[in-house]
Formats: sequence, structure tokens, C-alpha cells
Amino acid sequence: MGIRLSEHRSLSIRLADDEELQPKEEGIVNIHRSTFELFESLVSKPFNHSSHCFLFQRKEADYELKADYCIGLDWLGKTDRYLYVEPKINSKYAKLFDKKSERDPDDNTKHEKSKEVGGSIFELDYLSMLLQVTSVEESNEEIKDLVKIDWLAQPITIEQKDDRLTPFLMVCFLQILKNIVRKGLKKNYYKVQENLNNRVKGKILVGQHIKQNVFKNRFTTTYCEYQQFGYDHPENRFLKKVLQFATAYVENNKSLFGTIYSDIQHIINYCRPAFTLISNEVSDYELKQTKYNPFYKEYSEALQTGRHILKRFAYNITQTSSKEIATPPFWIDMPRLFELYVYSKMIEANPSGRKEIHFQFKTYGNALDILVSKPDFQMVIDAKYKLHYQHGQVHDDIRQVAGYARLKKVREKLKVTGDTNIPCLIIYPDMENGIEDFSLENIRDSFTVIPAYYKVYKLGVKLPAIYGNT
Repeated sequence: MGIRLSEHRSLSIRLADDEELQPKEEGIVNIHRSTFELFESLVSKPFNHSSHCFLFQRKEADYELKADYCIGLDWLGKTDRYLYVEPKINSKYAKLFDKKSERDPDDNTKHEKSKEVGGSIFELDYLSMLLQVTSVEESNEEIKDLVKIDWLAQPITIEQKDDRLTPFLMVCFLQILKNIVRKGLKKNYYKVQENLNNRVKGKILVGQHIKQNVFKNRFTTTYCEYQQFGYDHPENRFLKKVLQFATAYVENNKSLFGTIYSDIQHIINYCRPAFTLISNEVSDYELKQTKYNPFYKEYSEALQTGRHILKRFAYNITQTSSKEIATPPFWIDMPRLFELYVYSKMIEANPSGRKEIHFQFKTYGNALDILVSKPDFQMVIDAKYKLHYQHGQVHDDIRQVAGYARLKKVREKLKVTGDTNIPCLIIYPDMENGIEDFSLENIRDSFTVIPAYYKVYKLGVKLPAIYGNT
């Protein structure tokens, strides 16, 4: 049995008698004593040093289960229940979240269910964000730690419409494949087995020659194996096989891709002609013999993502149209996706200064999100996937970004001397009033001062969303 939560939301797990199993109010799950006792051994699950898959703690006689800044699906320890966290941010709830006390930014008080606002709600379109990130070369190189998949755990059966992992993998694979096709498919040597007439090429396969020719009195033909140089090698065959799975999945599940369906179709139509003369028959043994070529670095990423997709469907293309699917536990790091989205939009909006926009600038064990080293625009930028900043700020975040600005290596990179203070900017999601133009000029004109601090600013950015009626 599953428990569904949205990002940043929490619920209480309470012990109840049989007649109380139906919840009396929102945000409460009432369960039997036998199941309730299983939660005693459950602990919070970290995703990395800054985010959790979910948070779990005892509160008096109840338990509190809270979704953090990751979306995904996972088992809740040994309780035989799973947690499903979806990227659904209601516009009313966003306002409630923004108005949390500035003095207590880490308050975990749960909020009541969001009510209708203007007759519509919105859901964060994380696939559109991913499509943006993977379409820019600089940000696409940084997506390797964006998702964690536990292939060893028992799969969880859910409805196809609730699947978040497969569309994510599809977008990643198709964008990598598009980059490969744009650059040009790799040529390589591959083995060909053929029954040749009146000639010998390569080596004779004695066993096959006896079966195909000697036993059938074909004395003028020889069964040979030889190498050929071209496009029809195992790696390209594998990519074509995955492309066929991706095409079938996209066609059978159009609704899962929402606003980016037409973009995905365009990518498929762009890639398909390149594989017309390539077979899709390939074995695992052939793939293991492939060698990494730094000139075609996208191939290793495409092969790894392709393996995830085929493993996801047990190599059976008919499962792409199933109503129910068995998916491995997984988590997607939304804070990192937000950082990469902001970075990709800045790179895209500032083509002449893309080399002066640095992502994850590292020094002395620290890694700041974005450093802009343009002579007329120097700034330390921290992208925070938090909604507090529309009506307040988180002081720990400000201290962190101010600390980055005092690092000597950062000052050397910006060629700052004397007592000059480097401006700091915190970028956060603002679904209503955020900017969509990420040019440095517009960023400079749009950010606002955080009054309690010197040269520390904040700026809201609008994220892609899917809108619907309540």
C-alpha cells in the first residue's frame, strides 16, 4: 500500500482502532497496531549531504513523514508500504510556504490542504526543466548525479500514469542521442558472418561451413567471418534498439510528457533517419567489448541510459503500453535540477559570455553554484530550491553565499583587490512573478536587495509548469 505526498508536504501516521481507520482530516494516516509497530525501525533517508529522500521522526505518540526536496518512489523500510513523492506545487500552498516565519526557516509545521486559487492549480513541469538542461551542452555534462535508481531493491507496482522515472530516462536518452546524431554517428569495425561464393574472406568458420555447405553439397561456397568498417556496429545497433523502445513508449504515453510532447517527437523524427540502414540486433557480449573513445564521449552516457531503459521494460517492447508497471525505487534531486536549469538558462541567454559563467566553481572543499566573472558583472550566485524567499530569507543560506564571496580563490578568479565586497545573489523559484529572461542585464535590473545585508540580493525565477483546473 502506498503513501502519496507532494514536495515539502508532511503527514502524521497515527495508531487507530478499526472504526477509526478512515482519516478524520487531511494530512493524517490511521493504521493498525501491527503495522504501526513496523514504523519504529524506520529512519530518514538521505539523498546527499544537502537533501533527503524523506524525513521521518517520532512526535509524541505519532510519527511524522515529510517529503524533502526530492521526488521519487521508495519502500518505507520494512513496513511493506511505499512512499510516492510527486512534483505537485499548488499555487495556494506555495504562498503558505513562502510565509513561513523568517525567524524559524526550518519549521516543519505541516499546512492544510491547498484551496482553489483562481480556479486553477499548477504542477511543476520537471520534464520541461530537464529538456532545457539537456539541450545546453555545458549543463548537460553535469547531469550524472541527478537521479539514483536502486536496481537491487524489489520493484514497486504503480499505474503507468504515475510513472516519473521512465519519462525522465527517455528525455535524457533522446537528448543525448540527438547530440550524437548532430555530431555524426561513430564508425567502427564490426564482425560480419556471410556465406561467400567462390571466394574466402577473413577466417572460415568450420562448424558453420560444414552445416551450411558441406552437408548440403554446396562446394563452391564458404562460410566466413570478416571485419568491416562502417556504422552498423554493436553500439549503434543498441542505440537503435533503445530508440525503438523510446518511440513506442512516447506514442503510448503522450500524456506523461505534457507540454514537451511535440519537442520529444521532433527529437525522435530528427534521430530516426540516421539509423535507417542500421540493424537492431545486438548482444550483451558485443557491447562489453566496446572501448571508450574520448572524441565520442556521449556514447558512454547514451549506452548507460539505454541499459536503464531496456532493463526498465525487461527488454520487452510490449510493456511500453501496459497500464501497470513495476518500477525500481528511485529519487530525482530537484535542488540540483533547479541549479542546472538556472545555469542552462543563463548560458543560453548570454551566448557571448558563456565562458565567463562558471558552474560549481570549486575551492578548498567548497563548490559554489554559479560564479560570473564578466568584467562589468561579477557576482557569486547561489540557486536555492526554496520558496521562503518571496516573503523572507533563510539566514544560513545568506551566510553560506557570503562565505563563498570571501574565499581567496574566488577573489583571485574575479581579480578583486583591496577591501572590495563581491555582490552575492540568491536565486529562488517564484511561480507567479519570477523572471523568464536570464540575460545578465535583466538579472541586474530585476534583483532586489535583502535589507539586512550589504550587497546581498535575491531574485525569483519562473519555472515551467503544467496548469489545470481544481
